[in-house]
Amino acid sequence: MKTVTLGSALLGLLLIVSSFSFAGTAITETQEVKITPVENLYLGKTAEKVWTLNFSEKEKPVTVTMHQTGSIKEYVVRSEYFEVVYTATKQGFGVSPLPRSMREVPSAINSSVLNKEQLEQQKILSPNQVSEEFALELIASYLPDLLNEGYKHLLY
Repeated sequence: MKTVTLGSALLGLLLIVSSFSFAGTAITETQEVKITPVENLYLGKTAEKVWTLNFSEKEKPVTVTMHQTGSIKEYVVRSEYFEVVYTATKQGFGVSPLPRSMREVPSAINSSVLNKEQLEQQKILSPNQVSEEFALELIASYLPDLLNEGYKHLLY
């Protein structure tokens, strides 16, 4: 009986923590992130939508550009100093380095700013297909962890 009660308590705690982690707004450890769609912008043939993520008023926003090929959506996340791609498929959602053909930031700068361990850990953020809104919330929530400690000032 004690095992069932302890198991139920742990399950309840997990549900409570999960509901706070995936609330409707994107919140980092210290503040809310403003996600703004960019309107009236010529996106070319490959980009479907563009957003900016503002982590603070002090720093430049990060740009997120969505490219869709069939059922696969790629969210290219780019700033002046780093770039990655979050991919949404039927098999899940996660981050990976940007393919060389799409890179604009020099590799030496990008690899200095990005945390290799976090790149590996964030390969699968969700094993399920995610909505566009939820994908942006996940990006806003997990992106700060991708930056090495000495470069977090680029967002805040």
